[in-house]
Amino acid sequence: MTIAEEKWDFSRRLKEAMRKARLDAGPTRFAREFNLRHHGEPVTAQTARKWLYGKALPTQDKLRTLAQWLEISPHWLRYGEPERAHTTAKQDTATYAVDSAWLGGGFGLAGEKIRLAQRAAPEDGPRNNAGPAAT
Repeated sequence: MTIAEEKWDFSRRLKEAMRKARLDAGPTRFAREFNLRHHGEPVTAQTARKWLYGKALPTQDKLRTLAQWLEISPHWLRYGEPERAHTTAKQDTATYAVDSAWLGGGFGLAGEKIRLAQRAAPEDGPRNNAGPAAT
């Protein structure tokens, strides 16, 4: 779908929502009514005309105001389809076999490296690598 088609489809949905809300307004009145509800940058009658005649798409904040005003979904107004529910990916649980001899042996080579590192560590705890304290 081209951007021109998206603009035209948005315009069609906007007019349909206006009809259902029993809002019969030209671009000037539409802009004035919109600006009473929108808390951001106001729109001009020319901008409203572009929305109504498929020449422009509103920004996200203006789209939300339109949807709230007309009591419709912003997603439907912009894309023409119902908003899909977010699905959560499911993962099967895995079963792992653990060799008890390996566990009892202190994790093999990894366990030996840990023990060596612990022996080499100073008794007074971890060092602060940030350098000398500022006074």
